[in-house]
Amino acid sequence: MRDLPDDSDDEEDQAPAVQFAGDYFGTYQEEDFDMDQNAEPADPNDSENLDEDEMPKLQEVLFSDSESEDEGEDDFDGHWEPNVPALDFEHLPGVAKGAGVAGIAAAAANEHDEATKVPTPAERAAGEEQVRQRPIIVEFTDGDAGAPLRRGEPGYESYKAKLGDPDNVWAPFTSKLEWELAQWAKLRGPGSTAFTDLLKIGGITERLGLSYKNSRELNNIIDSKIPGRPKFKRKEVIVGGEAYDVYFRDILECVRALYGDPEFAAHLKVAPERHYADEDQTIRLYHDMHTGKWWWATQRELEKRRKGATVIPIIISSDKTLLTLFRNRTAYPVYLTIGNIPKDIRRKPSRQAQILLAYLPTSKLEHITVKASRRRILTNLFHTCMAKILEPLKGAGSEGMVVVSGDGVARRGHPILAAYVGDYPEQLLVGCVKNMDCPQCPEAAKNLGDAPVAGEPEKFRDLNAILDALAAFDEDPAEFVKKCKAAGIKPVIHPFWEGLPFVDIYKSITPDVLHQLYQGVMKHLKAWIIEAFGAAEIDARCRRLPPNHNIRNFMNGISHISRVTGQEHDQMCRFLLGIIIDIPLPKNLNSGRLIRSVRALLDFLYLSQYPVHSTETLAQQDDALARFHENKGIFIDLGIRTNFNLPKLHFLRHYSLGTKRFGTTDNFNTETTERLHIDFAKDAYRATNHKDEYPQMTRWLERKEKILLHAKFIRWRELGQPSTPSVPPGIEFDRTLKMTLHPTRESVPFDKLIQDYGAQFFRDALARFVVSTNHPEYSARQIETYSANLAMPFRRVPVYHKIKWVTEHLPDATIDSVHATPVTKNTRGKPVPGRFDTVLVNLGTGKETGVDGYRVGQLILVPRVDQVFYESVTIEYSAGKFVHLLDLNADKFLRLVDLKPAGFFAGTVKALSVPVLTNDRMDRILAACTGARILTFVPYDLRLRLFDIPALDRLPPLRRLIMPLKLVLISFLATAKSTSITHLDLRPPFLNEDNGGLSTNVLRYFPRLTNLAVNLLDPVAARAVCASCPDLRVLVITPTTVLEEYSFDPRIVFIEGEIWQRDAAHIGLPDFWTRAESIVDERRALLGAAIQSS
Repeated sequence: MRDLPDDSDDEEDQAPAVQFAGDYFGTYQEEDFDMDQNAEPADPNDSENLDEDEMPKLQEVLFSDSESEDEGEDDFDGHWEPNVPALDFEHLPGVAKGAGVAGIAAAAANEHDEATKVPTPAERAAGEEQVRQRPIIVEFTDGDAGAPLRRGEPGYESYKAKLGDPDNVWAPFTSKLEWELAQWAKLRGPGSTAFTDLLKIGGITERLGLSYKNSRELNNIIDSKIPGRPKFKRKEVIVGGEAYDVYFRDILECVRALYGDPEFAAHLKVAPERHYADEDQTIRLYHDMHTGKWWWATQRELEKRRKGATVIPIIISSDKTLLTLFRNRTAYPVYLTIGNIPKDIRRKPSRQAQILLAYLPTSKLEHITVKASRRRILTNLFHTCMAKILEPLKGAGSEGMVVVSGDGVARRGHPILAAYVGDYPEQLLVGCVKNMDCPQCPEAAKNLGDAPVAGEPEKFRDLNAILDALAAFDEDPAEFVKKCKAAGIKPVIHPFWEGLPFVDIYKSITPDVLHQLYQGVMKHLKAWIIEAFGAAEIDARCRRLPPNHNIRNFMNGISHISRVTGQEHDQMCRFLLGIIIDIPLPKNLNSGRLIRSVRALLDFLYLSQYPVHSTETLAQQDDALARFHENKGIFIDLGIRTNFNLPKLHFLRHYSLGTKRFGTTDNFNTETTERLHIDFAKDAYRATNHKDEYPQMTRWLERKEKILLHAKFIRWRELGQPSTPSVPPGIEFDRTLKMTLHPTRESVPFDKLIQDYGAQFFRDALARFVVSTNHPEYSARQIETYSANLAMPFRRVPVYHKIKWVTEHLPDATIDSVHATPVTKNTRGKPVPGRFDTVLVNLGTGKETGVDGYRVGQLILVPRVDQVFYESVTIEYSAGKFVHLLDLNADKFLRLVDLKPAGFFAGTVKALSVPVLTNDRMDRILAACTGARILTFVPYDLRLRLFDIPALDRLPPLRRLIMPLKLVLISFLATAKSTSITHLDLRPPFLNEDNGGLSTNVLRYFPRLTNLAVNLLDPVAARAVCASCPDLRVLVITPTTVLEEYSFDPRIVFIEGEIWQRDAAHIGLPDFWTRAESIVDERRALLGAAIQSS
């Protein structure tokens, strides 16, 4: 009996050839190992047994990042759609005459009210909110999990020592150029022969200073001087007199390579944790593998034996794949990764967190003529090879081995097979289970379609009984066959997992979203829907769907597509429910049960892919499955199905427990395996001469891995050898708006906005936005009044045709986008219809889920108002006239001056804030704004002075002047521009700038001065200023002594704290002076009242 950790109650070089032990039992009979004779025969159209080479369904394939995405048109005749028979709404049960679509939907919803209650949006939102927040973390304390043994040299330091030349950043290459050329040749360049021909061109190697002259010399450098991951070994396996090669690596060295990669050091998980969504620790969270129950239970078992263990969960995945489109050349790669690396890193091929462990034999053993014998020998061949590859895990898993992470910390690691990832045929092969059976539980094939019983614990295959049956082979082969049949498995000789410690292979088989859901259940659901409603109606509705980022338009329908990929099934699932919601069923059957069953499976599909689960979201997932089983009888009533004994549908009941054991499904999705085939099999095969390819593929892969790892090392050296960042990937997933660098159309006139985009009220809407943004205190009526008189200083705007959102969780994936594209013409001159997407507009109260607080709208325009206007247009209301204040970026503004007609800004810019730049640019700015009455000089360099600026003479009489005291020169005041100034602010740019003594000689140039602001001013100087300005109403100062010494004059107002702001929206506005004047008025009123009372 095997001692296994119990997580049910957890809260949670070439070796000599060996003779293959295979065809041991002589002649076979079909009934010895074929499927259950009572099981329903597999439908050839169901493809349950197909082992297809699915194209990857990764996010970067699903979503295009192109600005021109979806902007083409489908070239079809608008009248080609066949006539669809009229639908009889009138005789449907529960539908009133003339009720239409709404009545049908209501009738469908009302039927069978006793059905399982569908979670409300509020309930769904509550569950999703739990997984968005940072968790409460409970660490494993029952022992010394992950305890370090010693600290040594970090990974990159030891790597540098192996290169032998610590002073040369590019070692073993002599220069940066030589390294980058080698990197290009091995990762991006042509074949070896072409690269050698390039280097043979006269003078190339000498001029570039290369130490290698051909591909062979470059390969020698890479092979002998650059450290890398473990090398491949070759072992011969002889079957029926035929020899087959298996190429594999030392699995323990592979584990050390992954665990010791310096790029992963800061992110490694060395101990299990329990994550909760609440302080009371009642709502458990699951995401990465260390949050699951398996790791906690295994850690607890190891700590009982010997404290200080570090669990290293081994994740194995395997899958056959085609290498060529013709000739049926195949490969059988086996991949390895470890659960200590977070899933966000593991599933990115660019991070090299998955390693190719082996290439298994792919022969069909056609020299064995008996089909039954051949199938059994193929199974035994697989297990024999895998047993040899995984044999080192037996000792290391029990006793442990020293592993060193990339930061130099050594621990006692226990590599234990935790999860096996594969599609359905692979799961059957690994578990030695017959076709049409569940690979996890002993449920009979005829009962696979039954609904799970609420509250009943999950049943798994009896591992101890299976191990007893397998042990009988060495004693009595005949009895061995009988015991295997009684245990519900095929008679396989010593499966690879038989002696592995802490392994229950049936619990290690993980959910498979790609093949079980998209290529399994959803494929069946689509076929059932088409049969229920008719292919003509379903295809017609697919053609009528409006364009949308998240929906692919199948213009030829979906009923006739053959060999549908997982990606295409995913795209179909996005609109499947929407197109059937109001279609009546034949036989006057109400469609309520069918709609509920479809929704239930779609709910399960999307819930199962949550990157973080809580106990409540898992309950919602189980509830969705229960709702399907409760309503699935409609398909039997329609004659579409006689039963639901489908292994992939049955396996859905195991998803929740799988998540609790190992974390969410994105830890083990076979999409990653499909994507790895490209890098580790297909590209490797293309790099060979297609003869005796496996030795070439393994050498090519070893060199590629060395180059990729060396590139990371060099990047580390170039950055100054920084320590690895210690911030691990989080579990918060926020959307980020992302726009293209340049707009689609650079300059669109206002009239074209109306003509092409239908934006009739753009100018009015923009005016209201400017007023309300700069004056949020205005009422709606004031905004309407002020915006009606706002003069726009431009008549054209740049326009985007697309908005998109990305997420840091998947930075290369566009998770949503909307389009606003007018009618255009394609390359053949034919018109392409415009596209203006429907959107939900958040009114300010909308939440992450639900539609409350949203309004449906149509996006017709995405303009960009240039920063020089958008950020700086400010409204000032004075004496019934509106003026504009522009805080200018000088270079941008001068470019606009060159583009606009002469005098364009003279009538619009009434207030001007400019930096003190070179005199020629100052002169050009002032010459363009001859109507400015308020002038603010913002000095970037106090050594500059205002003089010799001819444009000053062309300005009209100024009313207000804002400038530092140091810039007030007699040469400027002598221009007579100061005689009309009433408001003078000498404070900028620094609050505590020493005024150097404000001379009353300066003030005599401002005879009409009523308001004055200066920085530091002592009482003596303040008294002199008040005396020299007879019309002065307000003197704003920062005091230099106690306030009482300034009490001689009520016109003096004190400003304590920072008041100078460089944002022109706050410079020189009436509000500043109004506040100061109100203080003075209050003082005088109090003084008058005091005099009167006395």
